This record gives sequence, structure tokens and C-alpha cells, in this order.
Amino acid sequence: MDRLFGGVPKGFAGQLERAENVAAWAPVRGGGHLVATSLGLWVPHEGQARRIGWHLVSKATWAGDHLQVVEADEVDTAGEAVVLVDRAPVRFDVDEPRKLPQAVHRRVTTSIRSRHREELPGGGAWFVQRKLPGRDGTVLQVRPDPGTDLALVRDIAAHVAERMAAGGQAQ
Repeated sequence: MDRLFGGVPKGFAGQLERAENVAAWAPVRGGGHLVATSLGLWVPHEGQARRIGWHLVSKATWAGDHLQVVEADEVDTAGEAVVLVDRAPVRFDVDEPRKLPQAVHRRVTTSIRSRHREELPGGGAWFVQRKLPGRDGTVLQVRPDPGTDLALVRDIAAHVAERMAAGGQAQ
């Protein structure tokens, strides 16, 4: 199961896709592994491993000996745009991060093509164009603040996605 940069760690509880390549990995204190691949970040989950696609990693931060990940859920659509809601942050303690911090940073940032924030009634929203791992093209994601008028967010997102499809800019 050798995949690009040394393969998966012994005891890895996930199943990589055929074209999925490993960029880096590190053991998690308490069991399991964090594995950064071409398609996403594999994290320990209930004795197994599950992959978070790079386009659904809202935020990943390293501090000292841990990685904190904020994952987003796709909760709605607005035309061709996808509305996201962030989950609570999850912390993974890592004693030997190896090259994992650099790999995670590179993958998350290179998935973003553009982003901008709109202040709206009741809050605001981030509008982010992201590349989907393993696929051609980009998707418009919208991450509204809690309390923001969702009907307005959907209208704006649908309009921006329409302009993108016609070859215009997202902003």
C-alpha cells in the first residue's frame, strides 16, 4: 500500500481510494493517525478513520503539540452554490508532527481560489471559491454567520454562482 511519500502508517484504519496519494502523516496521542492525502485529511473517528475533504476543512491550526480542525457540513444549496455550517473544533494531540503541519497548510490554502466577506443584515457571510479534491473546476461555498438572514444569503449566493458559471468574477 505504498502511496507516493512513504505510504500509510502501520495500523491505519482507513481505506484510501485508488488514486489517493499520501502527502504526510503523524500518530495521534491516544491512538490513530492523521493522514494528509491528495483528497483530504484522514482523522481518527470512533476506532476507525474518516476522511474530511480539503474543501470541507474551514480551518486547521497548529499550536504546540496539537492540530485543531474545524470541519464544515454542506447544509443547503443556492443555485450552484453550497451553503456551509461549521462544526465545533476538534483537537488532535500529536507528539511527532513530522511534515504534517506543512502538508495540511498547503492543501487547505491551495484549495481556496478566492474568498471575500459580505456584511449582511443580522451578521455576514464568507463567499469562498474552492477546488474540489480529485475533480475539475471549483465550487462556490457560502458560510453565513449565525443569525444572518439565510434567504438573503441564498439569493446572493445563487446570483454569484450564476455569474461564475457565465465566466464572471465571484465578487
